[in-house]
Amino acid sequence: MKQLLITLLVIIPLSMHSQESMNQFIDSLMSEMSLTEKLGQLNLSSGVGDLPVITEGEGKIEYIKQGLIGASGGYNSLKASVEESRLGIPVITGRDIIHGYKTTFPIPLALSCMWDLDRIEQMARISAIEASCDGINWTYSPMVDISRDPRWGRVAEGGGEDVWLGSRIAQAYVRGYQGDDLSAANTIMACVKHFALYGASEAGRDYNTVDMSRISMFQDYLPTYKAAFDEGAGSAMSAFNVIDMVPATGNRWLMTELLREQWGFSGFVVTDFTAINEMINHGVGNLNEVAVKALKAGIDMDMVGQSFIGTLSQSLKEGKITEQEIDTACRRVLEAKYKLDLFHAPYQYHDKKRASEVLLCEEHKSKARELAARSCVLLKNDDQLLPLKKNLNIAVVGPLANSRTDMLGTWAGTRDTTDIVTILQGIINEAGPKAQIQYARGSYFTEDDYLLNVNRKHKNKDAKKITIDPKQSQRLLNTAISISKNADVIVAVLGEPRSWSGEAASRSDISIPACQQKLLKAMLNTGKPVVLVLSNGRPLALCQEDQHVPAILETWHAGVEAGNGIADVLFGHYNPSAKLTMTFPRNVGQIPIYYNHKITGRPIDHNHKFTSKYLDVPNTPLYPFGYGLSYTTFQYGNIELSNKQLKGNVKLEAKIDVTNSGKTAGEEVVQLYIQDPAASVSRAVKELKGFRKIQLQPGETQTVEFTITCDDLKFYNSKLEYDWEGGLFNIYIGTNSQEVQAASINWTK
Repeated sequence: MKQLLITLLVIIPLSMHSQESMNQFIDSLMSEMSLTEKLGQLNLSSGVGDLPVITEGEGKIEYIKQGLIGASGGYNSLKASVEESRLGIPVITGRDIIHGYKTTFPIPLALSCMWDLDRIEQMARISAIEASCDGINWTYSPMVDISRDPRWGRVAEGGGEDVWLGSRIAQAYVRGYQGDDLSAANTIMACVKHFALYGASEAGRDYNTVDMSRISMFQDYLPTYKAAFDEGAGSAMSAFNVIDMVPATGNRWLMTELLREQWGFSGFVVTDFTAINEMINHGVGNLNEVAVKALKAGIDMDMVGQSFIGTLSQSLKEGKITEQEIDTACRRVLEAKYKLDLFHAPYQYHDKKRASEVLLCEEHKSKARELAARSCVLLKNDDQLLPLKKNLNIAVVGPLANSRTDMLGTWAGTRDTTDIVTILQGIINEAGPKAQIQYARGSYFTEDDYLLNVNRKHKNKDAKKITIDPKQSQRLLNTAISISKNADVIVAVLGEPRSWSGEAASRSDISIPACQQKLLKAMLNTGKPVVLVLSNGRPLALCQEDQHVPAILETWHAGVEAGNGIADVLFGHYNPSAKLTMTFPRNVGQIPIYYNHKITGRPIDHNHKFTSKYLDVPNTPLYPFGYGLSYTTFQYGNIELSNKQLKGNVKLEAKIDVTNSGKTAGEEVVQLYIQDPAASVSRAVKELKGFRKIQLQPGETQTVEFTITCDDLKFYNSKLEYDWEGGLFNIYIGTNSQEVQAASINWTK
């Protein structure tokens, strides 16, 4: 029967622009498929029925030969599916290519802080180029979940808290992965996740429940997914959470009525890892029942759960599903393989020659270094302590200063640590020929007993409890104090190891751990100037650090070239231009905190007791959305509007002069926000609607222009109609969401 595919490919030539040819090919193929083979296409790398999951080895290959697995990994899996299964249907190969493959770039949250869509697209393009020659043609990315809670570890994988910016970032990822021709050997299919609303998990705890109004869904969370689908993303991944109290994986309103019927999505939907099975814990049925719910909702592929392959044939016999429903899911999976040209050129994604040329090549590492520098956010710089001068005596301290793997962050493709540049090594590389660099670890990551041991038995049930020797802890601190005595400056590299962010890595306390704070305090007590370099996967609570440390540089988990890119910023080879895409709270008690909040009926007023405020801290964040300093300064003029009285569907031009008032060339992200202060539903205090990233020489002034249309005024009303209402609008332009110039217009319909 393998001859069937060869015959079909001759009779029906590949044409990526012909829906008819694809339909004809798949119709012919499916007419030859058995029920078991159709169900196999819905099965991602799992066993059959009650058999254990097989990840690699002969057991998995045997399943593939029988046509029982539709998506898997590795050359042997593909070869077995093409050459040894009855119909020769190739498996699709998916991996978590989140922020680079072998060349690991800064984490997505860091990349979003560049406010540079072209460079994000370039990162995704490089990721696709590398992954596609190493056997991979499908990536579980981009993660476009909007989140307003930095306790959630997966904020590291996303684009921040704003839906307007997040939507454009999502599209940049899709363009980078899929290119102009998904059948090309150097592109991979995107998978938009986690559909939907997963970033709003209660208490910032992974896999937790989500509950919100429909207006909040459509206004603040759903647009990022739709933007990615509109850009042509080929697949989607279901979320673990409930929506309207129905698990997303079994939610027909979400997967069919919204995604396919309203939005017109034509790709396939895969579950997240065992998400169908986990519907049992949500309390909506046994395995057979939840598998039926998932299929009827619109799920096409079961990731590892074995529910489809194990139960749907029985459900079909019992009349609980129809063969047409199975056929629909099977067709969507086969269409994805057709679009990837797997039937015509199944081995094009295994190219050893190309792999030897592109994996971790110098061009890609150079781009990783550039993006590491461009992702750094300068949070504080009193007395222009940064950039550092060359040839200083520098004490480098901290548990993250010389850590290779922790530079990579969550979901890193790099396994070999040889090419990872630590922050210590980067400083050595750039400090100058006469510089004296001394290093001391100074402290452990944490001495908290619970945090040390919460995951110790994850991989080894016999693992012994981790304990910290107080004497050794003191010796680490004493060494750091000793090397700092003769230093001109201290660089303290603190924060989170890579395992503290990402999936299943939520934290209730997002401050720097006590032992690292103790090290920092000891460094400040030396009287030497201290630069705090943060390496982490989420916004942190930094009130104490902000009060006492003169210079703070947020570098995130910056990838294989972390050290070199960060050193480029520390020594002024690159003037930092990044701006925060997530708000930094003063403490965890302010969470959730985000810039585009609604206006309460009793806004803060310190002259009156009964208004919306805290007793112990201001309402404002420590560092707001859009915030980031430079080694130069920028001065904003007044907003000039082309008209202050508008009617109907016309355009408004807004201009502002921005001047580099410092002594160094630099880049500035000029941000446009709009407020609708009186509408039929309560609106946000302001919403991002545009930005321009400009570069100015010292003393140079540039007029920055924005075109505003009625589309920028639209919102979802109580009937879920997306429209605008005439009236007063406030226009804000500035350097971040709080520091803005303001102007007002009247715009009637």
